[in-house]
Amino acid sequence: MSLRAFAALTALLGSTTFLAAQSPFQFPTANHALYEAGHELNFFVPTSPDRPWTTGSFGCVRTDGWQMHEGLDIRSLTHDKRGEATDPVLATADGTVMYASTKAGLSNYGKYIVIRHVIDDIEIYSLYAHLSAIQPGIAAGKPVKAGETIGIMGRTSNTGERIGKERAHVHFELNLFENENFSAWFRKTRPGERNDHGIWNGQNLAGLDPREVFLDERGGKFNLASYLRSQTELCRVLVRTTSFPYLKRYAALVLRNPKAEQEGVAGYEISLNYNGVAFALMPRAASEMGKGSGKIQLLSVNEAEYRAHPCRKLVVQHGRWQLTDKGEREIEALVY
Repeated sequence: MSLRAFAALTALLGSTTFLAAQSPFQFPTANHALYEAGHELNFFVPTSPDRPWTTGSFGCVRTDGWQMHEGLDIRSLTHDKRGEATDPVLATADGTVMYASTKAGLSNYGKYIVIRHVIDDIEIYSLYAHLSAIQPGIAAGKPVKAGETIGIMGRTSNTGERIGKERAHVHFELNLFENENFSAWFRKTRPGERNDHGIWNGQNLAGLDPREVFLDERGGKFNLASYLRSQTELCRVLVRTTSFPYLKRYAALVLRNPKAEQEGVAGYEISLNYNGVAFALMPRAASEMGKGSGKIQLLSVNEAEYRAHPCRKLVVQHGRWQLTDKGEREIEALVY
């Protein structure tokens, strides 16, 4: 999707029709076994029969804690005579389809759909992957209702090792959208590499833990802004830039600083969780910026959080803590 098309679609989403999408999240299939204590294997699909259910959950759950999985792999409940999953996949909340990838060979996600929602006045994007089929009419710009069928569960992917029938599932994500300039950043920083999905490349979507969201929501009075603000900080960085799209899109996450309001903003302190989600952005005046000159500066690291969740490899300790090349790229893509 071009930037012009994205802008037009975003303008459309500003209508009252779409701003009404304030409903809570629903499960994306008829499988609700997440709420059955001790029966996690009825809900999650592990990476293999001899692996724990946690390998189908969100977080640093694979390769002995060193590989990130940014969604939930939800087990199928119904099958046809060939043993293929037939479960309908459902929109988790009212929203609008932003992208539907019908060519399975172009992504690890296989056939996948991205939907934009507005929950508690905050944009959030759900993703549904490995679909065997996408419902007719599901395409960019299509409004959908919570619980509406958008596709059929399956096992499509472009990975060398195919997903077996016994592991058919929907890979479900809840994400913050990072930057509509992602395609330009990708071309500049990774020349020659393919980006078949433009701004809907999974690298431009910062994943939250849907399991936490579902469990918190069940407790009542769930608020997305409060959930985001309650994230545990892995690290805090200072960026010497004053304008990037994330600031406007997630204005609810920008904190107040009277000094910067009086003197003018010279940069931002950004708090990141272990998956690189920017969940708090503090404007800083020039007098608060310190003596550094680099565009990006690491200010602090929560060592306990790093030890608990090291898999995104955003920071590393070599005598002192520093951003890895990967960490710097993540932040550069956010503020490009």
